[in-house]
Amino acid sequence: MKLNELKPAVKKEERTRRGRGIGSGLGKTSGRGHKGQKARSGGGVRRGFEGGQTPLYRRLPKRGFKNINSKNYTEVTFAMLNKSKSTDVTAESLLEEGIIGKINDGIVILATGKLEKKLNIKAVRFTKKAKEEIEALGGKAEVI
Repeated sequence: MKLNELKPAVKKEERTRRGRGIGSGLGKTSGRGHKGQKARSGGGVRRGFEGGQTPLYRRLPKRGFKNINSKNYTEVTFAMLNKSKSTDVTAESLLEEGIIGKINDGIVILATGKLEKKLNIKAVRFTKKAKEEIEALGGKAEVI
């Protein structure tokens, strides 16, 4: 270590202290300007306020209803299940094999197409016909 290699310790930038005299550059009004609503303590307007004009969220039409409790299931058909290599089928195994892209709130098995092999399937829901066809081939349809 040499004297010419010394460097000062890295300092974090200090926050600006407002209202500490004219020489600081942010004295007197502390960067708030003169008078007005935004110059007052506790002043300012709420989010979405447009100065008394009808705000955008009230001007736009409201349509429909979105149920916050609704579930979005990923639909899996028998044709998709035939592509699966494993005999124990879960949402995770289908995702790993690339048969489905996303699990969402779980998978629902639909009886679309023809099931060709015996499978043990764990899913959130089964259609009545799908459950019957899986059990007819000797497989298991387990609801998680």
